[in-house]
Amino acid sequence: MRGIWWVVAAALVVGLVAAYLIWTAGRVDRLHARAELAARALEAHLLRRAASAAVLAERRDGVELYAAARIALDARPEEREAAENDLTRQLRAVELDPGDPDSETVIAASRRLALARQVHTDLVRDARAARGRPLVRLLRMGRRRPWPRYFDIDDPTLAAPADVPAG
Repeated sequence: MRGIWWVVAAALVVGLVAAYLIWTAGRVDRLHARAELAARALEAHLLRRAASAAVLAERRDGVELYAAARIALDARPEEREAAENDLTRQLRAVELDPGDPDSETVIAASRRLALARQVHTDLVRDARAARGRPLVRLLRMGRRRPWPRYFDIDDPTLAAPADVPAG
């Protein structure tokens, strides 16, 4: 009778370890999926900001801003960070009037981009942390997906003159 309890206890321990491993693998997979979705959302916000900057540049005859916006729109993935940083610098050099609908569109797109970038960064950090745990690495739970990558750009938030505190 005593031997049966050892078998039951061992089966229970094996079942709990298996449940934990399945849960951990699912968590790693979900975090990777969320990071990939955040990357797609970030890409969409990058495109919206570049498009609204191009419209603003066309209406104001801003040649440099238009060129930076076109480069950001057409950039290959490995060139994207540099192109977006250049666009941010060009946008900061332009005087934005909050009463102008084109300026307001660029400011709003930049704010949404900043939020999307923060969400993406948080999810990439979480996915990398989960994938970096010793048990996950040992059992290669994340091998089906590539390592999530950060998108490292300057803070894209633009301040309209009304947003800047006086003095």
